Amino acid sequence: MKKQKTLIALCLGLGLLTAETTQASLFSSNYTKTKYPIVLGHGMLGWDSMLGIDYWYGIPSALRKDGARVFTTEVSQLNTSEVRGEDLLAEVEEILAITGAKKVNLMGHSHGGPTTRYVAAVRPDLVASVTSIGAPHKGSDVADLIRKIPQDSTAETLLASLVNAIGGVIHLLSGSSSTSGQNSLGSLESLNSVGAAAFNAKYPQGIPTTACGEGAYKVNDVRYYSWSGTSPTTNLLDPSDLITKVASRAFKDPQNDGFVGRCSSHMGMVIRDNYRMTHLDEVNQFFGLTSLLETSPVTVYRQQANRLKLAGL
Repeated sequence: MKKQKTLIALCLGLGLLTAETTQASLFSSNYTKTKYPIVLGHGMLGWDSMLGIDYWYGIPSALRKDGARVFTTEVSQLNTSEVRGEDLLAEVEEILAITGAKKVNLMGHSHGGPTTRYVAAVRPDLVASVTSIGAPHKGSDVADLIRKIPQDSTAETLLASLVNAIGGVIHLLSGSSSTSGQNSLGSLESLNSVGAAAFNAKYPQGIPTTACGEGAYKVNDVRYYSWSGTSPTTNLLDPSDLITKVASRAFKDPQNDGFVGRCSSHMGMVIRDNYRMTHLDEVNQFFGLTSLLETSPVTVYRQQANRLKLAGL
């Protein structure tokens, strides 16, 4: 009888231990635990956190929950891809010094795509992978349209001053440490098709050699990935959809996210280029008001982190 009681107690104890282990695994995992830290780079007129509003809405916390080390960065809101790239490189070096990691996984949205590519091109030893999200690697039709304003004209001067002022306000409110200043004309030259082509000639890593194909998956031991949306509007409750809807009128091809065309977003391995997302949905804005008929942007970032993990990155 005593042996039976002991056996029952052991079985109960084992059952409780198994239940606790199972419960713990339900609430935490290593799904996003990449080998190297994930570093997020914002686009034009972006920030890391401003007045309590995160540029990458809900994304860093979702990645951290399942094991990733995530860092948000802030570079010049308005400048050339090279200047923004130098800003980002300085932050990458600081992150590596803090963490002791040898490399980082860069993820760049919009102008953050060319910005991260610059870092990978000039310091491939510090970068394990680059993932671009809705980035205009071959230029944006919106930038091409704006570039039709005559250079050195009054209209160009006034518009540049206005946009620089907006960049300056974001820089101030977000507490940015960047000292590169605001250069809206530099951004314009980097984001139109002519400027993008010149940048690609200098830094061709991962860029497709065909009009709408894929680029090299791996260059100088750096992996290249990209994904993007093709819907200028997705949610009637999202006020930012008005911005992307108006901007999309600059495109002849309806396959765009409001600011970037489908084919222009291609770089390296194209994970998917037709998510039902606007340019701002791609960073889960405005406050997560994205399409109810599409995978959540947060889930896409988690999937990419897992892809990097499985690749040993």
